[in-house]
Amino acid sequence: MIDEMGFLSERVAKGKLSRREFLGRAAALGVSAAFANNLLATAARAEGPMKGGLLKAGVEGGSATDSLDPAAILGSVTQIFSRQWGEQLVERDPDGELRPQLAEEWGASKDAKVWTFKIRKGVQFHDGKEMTPADVAATMERHSDANSKSAVLPLMQGIDKIAVDGQNVVFTLKEAIADFPFIMNSHLLVIQPNGGKDNPTAGIGTGPYKITVNEPGVRHGGERFASYWRDDRGFADQVEIIIMNDATARTSALRSGQVHIINRVDPKVAELLKRSPGITIRNVGSRGFYTFYCLSDTAPFDNNDLRLALKYAIDRDEIVQKILGGYGSLGNDTPINNAYPLFTKIGQRSYDPDKAAFHYKKSGHSGSVLLHTSDVGFAGAVDAAQLYQQSAAKAGITMEVKRHPSDGYWSDVWGKEPFAASYFGGRATQDITYSLLYQSKAPWNETRFSNEKFDQMLLQARGELDANKRKKLYADMGQIVHDEGGSIIPVFNDFIDATGPQVGGWVADGSFELMGGGYALSKCWLQA
Repeated sequence: MIDEMGFLSERVAKGKLSRREFLGRAAALGVSAAFANNLLATAARAEGPMKGGLLKAGVEGGSATDSLDPAAILGSVTQIFSRQWGEQLVERDPDGELRPQLAEEWGASKDAKVWTFKIRKGVQFHDGKEMTPADVAATMERHSDANSKSAVLPLMQGIDKIAVDGQNVVFTLKEAIADFPFIMNSHLLVIQPNGGKDNPTAGIGTGPYKITVNEPGVRHGGERFASYWRDDRGFADQVEIIIMNDATARTSALRSGQVHIINRVDPKVAELLKRSPGITIRNVGSRGFYTFYCLSDTAPFDNNDLRLALKYAIDRDEIVQKILGGYGSLGNDTPINNAYPLFTKIGQRSYDPDKAAFHYKKSGHSGSVLLHTSDVGFAGAVDAAQLYQQSAAKAGITMEVKRHPSDGYWSDVWGKEPFAASYFGGRATQDITYSLLYQSKAPWNETRFSNEKFDQMLLQARGELDANKRKKLYADMGQIVHDEGGSIIPVFNDFIDATGPQVGGWVADGSFELMGGGYALSKCWLQA
């Protein structure tokens, strides 16, 4: 039977048998749908990528205020779309290692204060101009300028000088940065003509797809760029991202064939969805987490005892089981888990109504606290807020929950309301994550956490070349955030995407959703 199924799966990969016919024969032979789909995926990989067609994704996280300016990327849709039209100097593979992209190679001085990147020749922008080292330097200058509004500025402030030397771009740093090449992988550092200084929202890059449609909050699309420089991606003729902020609408669109790929499958329906013919759940453990943040500089959340009360008042196990359906792990009020290099375990904070009540009374706060949430806060954010409300009540804390519309949540609520739902997809290193989220002046510091000692330790760790010393610094920093920060982080979530029967080439990548932040659209293909 297995030999017969293998033969039939090869016929599907070669376009000589439809998937429907294959699955029908598999059922007649008593073969499970899951096993049959695995055979098809294996056969498709053996046959190799197929070119052509329109590959469509239904994606949550889009808004009418989204911008093509890489410096302004906030939501997941703009990040995912940027992976189609833009590229960085380096690319992180699913194993967490850096690979050459627009830079062919790179190296550092012994003290890690001078980094040299050799820029690839023969790469064209979508406007027909050839990318040069000057474009790379200009891009980095824009994002590292002290007046820049770029969210990556906290990572770039360590650059003292950027120079072009022939085909090389040379970065001279103020202090050593051991992880500097990982910074160059940031999705914000899309290389643009003249660095995007002329028109940062033009959407002109070097990626596999040239923009044809840009309707923020509705859809985005691109067509294969004829002069694209590499042949290991860009297999579909066209790609399209359709904004679907409603989880039910996304799963319905996948089932009906309206789209081929969706992100953020509701964990509560994942088991049911995987039983649908031809649909595959693509879940992978991650560094991403769900959070309820407090603005630690805004009353009443500027009181650490109130923040501690809220941390003890959430039932993390309940969130993992009822919201994630087991597709995740416990959070511990720090953004770092064991997926990160140099991780040190901190004592797990558990649900404790008595401790919550103690700190709540000590805070002196009276009355309720208002928690803001939305369907786009994270998958299950509204239900999670209601569970939080119930667990807090057992500690004598009255929590009101306000549900906001999806559209405008990230522009009008996030970072403005003092207590709200949010998420973070994780980053390659502890330095990058802490720099983006907890450094005092970081644009993405959603808790407005400000701690001079923490900032000093962050800078010290960034340049520390001894791994053991860096690990100790990161452990101490994590303890500070755990004890004093404004992040209530109940869980680290699996990324749960799903694909329809035609999608080939999927590779699990836990660095972000849709194969590491949107690479699914450019690296996958449509099978016959």
